[in-house]
Amino acid sequence: MNLSVGLIERQSAVEVELTGTFTDTAGKPYSPGHYRFTSEVTLTPSDLASCAFALDDVTIGIGFHWERKERQVFRGALRLVKRAAGLTVINDVSLEEYVTSVISSEMSASCPRELLKAHAVISRSWLWFPKANPSPFERGHSQGLNSHEILRWYGREAHPDFDVCADDHCQRYQGITKAFSPAAAEAVRATAGEFLRYNGAICDARFSKCCGGITESYATAWEDEDIPYLRSVYDAPAQSCSDSPEIWIRSNPPAYCNTDDSKLLSRVLPGFDQETRDFFRWKVVYTPEELADLIRSRLAVDLGPIRDVQALARGPSGRIYRLKITGERDHIIIGKELEIRRALSRTHLYSSAFVVDNESGRFVFRGAGWGHGVGLCQIGAAVMANEGKTCTEILQHYYRGTTVSV
Repeated sequence: MNLSVGLIERQSAVEVELTGTFTDTAGKPYSPGHYRFTSEVTLTPSDLASCAFALDDVTIGIGFHWERKERQVFRGALRLVKRAAGLTVINDVSLEEYVTSVISSEMSASCPRELLKAHAVISRSWLWFPKANPSPFERGHSQGLNSHEILRWYGREAHPDFDVCADDHCQRYQGITKAFSPAAAEAVRATAGEFLRYNGAICDARFSKCCGGITESYATAWEDEDIPYLRSVYDAPAQSCSDSPEIWIRSNPPAYCNTDDSKLLSRVLPGFDQETRDFFRWKVVYTPEELADLIRSRLAVDLGPIRDVQALARGPSGRIYRLKITGERDHIIIGKELEIRRALSRTHLYSSAFVVDNESGRFVFRGAGWGHGVGLCQIGAAVMANEGKTCTEILQHYYRGTTVSV
């Protein structure tokens, strides 16, 4: 099985460095070296194992706090498609090569083997879910319930020229830029063709970096739909949480993802993710004027200096999906979780699981977790694997009632 991955867009020209010999559709060979393309072209490698192409200034983490540019290297075919906005660079690659890159890009190739196997299964499943369950894609859903409320969430986008993009919007895919370990390649071979299934159907296997101690339900982040295998679970063995969300977020409970094991984190997180060490519990502080400026720039709404921030609805992990913000001039209600995170940060808040205190005239946000929290918690799963849990045990912990099969 093969798929196409959208890598970058350039307005007028694309510069590529080839390693090994490639051939275009007319049979013209391209020797190793630097090339500048201004029109459509498809280059096929003479040898999949030894040939590669490199792109400079590839933006990763678009819109998030770790956004930066990198030089990246890819195997497989190189395809340039010309559209009104410019040239789109596409990598045509096999499914298993793609999954090997994803598990080495989302996490680190030095992760415990059972985590790599679990991630291979869910990355393959997430990718293949829409192919197995064809339905109209939508960029997102936006409902102006009234003049004072915005309800918006972001669905899986149908890319017109390729199957998936290479950034966090879909799954991180950085080609062979991140060093592949024998364990990563073996994890993909060991799970080749295997999918996460619920009642026989391939699962929409969502995942995030750190749930904060409790995973979230699907409906908090996306459509108001109950998906049985994407319900909330406590991220620890045989325990539950009876605290209110506010008490829970202010606490430091035991959980798989509550770890400060620097040795383990250096094994499981890519270098730029290691810069974020307050993923389990975090704090952000704003003045009323800073909050007002954020709302004005992010939502194009002028509320004046902010006077109150109030959670109206929370999911089981404490993540807010309806939030009321009141200023001197007006108020607005926003949701769901990603829209809240976008509105309250120049990039994104780590999560929408937070409580707000007014301290000395400033708003102090105390939060839990990193990401939407739905499905597998990557850091929690890493700790489980490090403690000797198997791929099956990890998947059945986060996706209750599922099985793994080809």
